[in-house]
Amino acid sequence: MDNRGDLNLDGIIADIKAQYEDIARRSQAEAQAWYESKFKELRVTAGRNADSLRETKNKIAELTRTVQRLNREVRSTKDQRRKLEAAVADAEQRRETAVKDAKHKLSELETALQQTKADLAQQLHKYQELMNVKLALDIEIVTYRKLLEGEESRLCAEGGFPDNISVCHSQGALTYSPEPGFASAHTSANR
Repeated sequence: MDNRGDLNLDGIIADIKAQYEDIARRSQAEAQAWYESKFKELRVTAGRNADSLRETKNKIAELTRTVQRLNREVRSTKDQRRKLEAAVADAEQRRETAVKDAKHKLSELETALQQTKADLAQQLHKYQELMNVKLALDIEIVTYRKLLEGEESRLCAEGGFPDNISVCHSQGALTYSPEPGFASAHTSANR
């Protein structure tokens, strides 16, 4: 081995430098290709994510509209329920008032009915008393009529009427004439 030879350091450095530059170029090209492929993948992924995000935003907007519509319906239903509850409460109050009025009127009518029954019983009692009096008077009238007819028959049988009594048959009662010395008896002949 000849150690004497001059080492061509500049050539070696140049070779090494060339190798490093080649390695660097290849590494840079590989890195660039890798970065470009990754960038393309990220762009595709970003596009997919953008589409997914757009779809998600659309779904969120649709769900938001649905929630708002349902909230409006819930508020409307609650308002209707409050109105119906108020109407039911008002109807129950009116029903209770009507029932109280009806009970009061029924009580008044029952009182009036009892009073009417009492009045009717009293009037019936008075009517019965009057009928008893009428019956007694009718019997008395029939009795007096028979007495008068008997007296008339007796007078006719004895030969006539006295000068101061005249008996007439009519539809009225027994009457006396105010002429001095004369009296006339009118009897009704209800035979």
